[in-house]
Amino acid sequence: QVQLVESGGGLVQAGGSLRLSCAASGRTFSSYAMGWFRQAPGKERDCVAAINWSGGSAYYGDSVRGRFTISRDNAKNTVYLQMNSLKPEDTAVYYCASKRGSRWYSREYEYDYWGQGTQVTVNS
Repeated sequence: QVQLVESGGGLVQAGGSLRLSCAASGRTFSSYAMGWFRQAPGKERDCVAAINWSGGSAYYGDSVRGRFTISRDNAKNTVYLQMNSLKPEDTAVYYCASKRGSRWYSREYEYDYWGQGTQVTVNS
């Protein structure tokens, strides 16, 4: 069983930055691919970014590519999402997810464990 706890969400003005963190329990963090998803009210949960076990390969959704960066620190059992140039349309609950595997995964159904989510609100 893996437990994931997100932090770092909040309220920010358009154009600002936030860094989300997701701390994972367990001793085999490096065996897991990690992903960040988001869900806005009335919309489906979509993959924002995903990263492979080593951090050497990553996926980004079209709407965030060039603005967001996913990274991980396996020594700290933590994955990060650096969000720059934030827009009001980035407002959503952001979720961290994990799946045992070596590559990255971008589909919600592929993930086994989920955090509780952290709210990100971007004001115009």
